Amino acid sequence: MAPVKTQWKRLIRFVAAETNQVHLGEPVDPNQDVGLAFSQRRPVKAYEILGNATDPGAQVTSLVLTVKELLSPLARHEVGGIVRCLGLNYADHAAEANLQKPSVPVIFYKPITSLIGPGAIVTVPKVARPVQEHLPDYEVELVIVIGKAAKNVSEAEALDYVLGYTGANDVSFRKLQMSAGGGQWGFSKSFDDTNPLGPCIVAASAIPDPQRLPLKTTVNGQTLQDGSTSDQIFNVKQTIAYLSQGTTLLPGSLILTGTPKGVGFVKKPPLYLKGGDYMTTYVGGGVGTLANLVVEEDAKEKAKL
Repeated sequence: MAPVKTQWKRLIRFVAAETNQVHLGEPVDPNQDVGLAFSQRRPVKAYEILGNATDPGAQVTSLVLTVKELLSPLARHEVGGIVRCLGLNYADHAAEANLQKPSVPVIFYKPITSLIGPGAIVTVPKVARPVQEHLPDYEVELVIVIGKAAKNVSEAEALDYVLGYTGANDVSFRKLQMSAGGGQWGFSKSFDDTNPLGPCIVAASAIPDPQRLPLKTTVNGQTLQDGSTSDQIFNVKQTIAYLSQGTTLLPGSLILTGTPKGVGFVKKPPLYLKGGDYMTTYVGGGVGTLANLVVEEDAKEKAKL
């Protein structure tokens, strides 16, 4: 099976200053962390891409546009069905939580309404308050973006189905997650506007080995997670092969692959997100930084008055 090939190496989705319209683009500076630059109000320029983000035939043009607003690299309607996620997929994270490493991937799902872009506000809903009781938590994650329909794929062929890779912050609400004997993962991780995605998709061809990528999280400037995808229990090949057995992974499907050690709820005392906190999550290989402010729902509503 031939691998997915794209004209672009890095793809972003954005509102252009020149048009006030949504465009796709490839960053002009191949080394720029577009998410970090955007969060610091530094200019980001991109060559316009014509076509669909999930279409490998999308064409990179010579037209340069300026990023006015950086969006998630895939619009919600472009995501292939549901969002698939792995839990407890890093050996160091399993160890810090005093949990046994799983023998098969632990899978949960979340809806597309949870997805937001770089710079968007992460909303703590009323059902997950007060925060000191519900323990909102951060999780930096590598995300696989599927490029063509995959079913019953072998590990040897798995990477041929990858369009590219992006990043995510799988914000989680631990009290709800651990309720009912620990069986509420899907509910507790699926709230609207709680899962930043991006800032860009890096083409699979530009990341030949996804098991060598650094991952970092900061909250209010303090580094809390500093890991590597090399510590995954089930690597990218194994994950795609497992999830595709008997099930078609559609183009645009997102697979969140778990988080390394350093999460807040296992710290003593527990560290939890609250309104006003500023998070950054970083994935290497050219993916870059997501920077998001946390706002509690009541405060967000009052701000609209």
